[in-house]
Amino acid sequence: MKRIAVFPGSFDPITRGHESLVRRVLPLFDELVVAIGINSNKTYYFPIEKRKAWIEKTFSDCPNVRAETFSGLTVDYCRKLGAKYIVRGLRTTTDLEFEKAIAQMNKSMSDEIETIFILPLPELSAINSTIIRDIVRNGGDASKFVPAPVDLKS
Repeated sequence: MKRIAVFPGSFDPITRGHESLVRRVLPLFDELVVAIGINSNKTYYFPIEKRKAWIEKTFSDCPNVRAETFSGLTVDYCRKLGAKYIVRGLRTTTDLEFEKAIAQMNKSMSDEIETIFILPLPELSAINSTIIRDIVRNGGDASKFVPAPVDLKS
């Protein structure tokens, strides 16, 4: 049986932290789906097509990574794919409390799916999509915080 994991998020935009996390967990799985969640209550800065293309270009050298979009509950999406793992990054203690609650709810809804937490590399722990969007909105250069294929100016 294939070990399939889902790394869900908005990736608005994908960051070097996201990229590092994917590359570091990849040896643990046969397949990793970077799943861009669509939340109708949320306004995104970058169009979903652009976010998906950036992920595909970032991992073009990784045949067992693919980008997809989904809506609804992550556990339902995992079931649809046959994924038994959800991968999440933890940068701060605030992330831990938030992600722990979600992981526990997911576990209560789907006992067969495990959430795996991974810490960022220290030099990447301050990077987040919200700050990158703020830099871009204000005309700054955020290119060193995103993977090389991400063109924030286009």
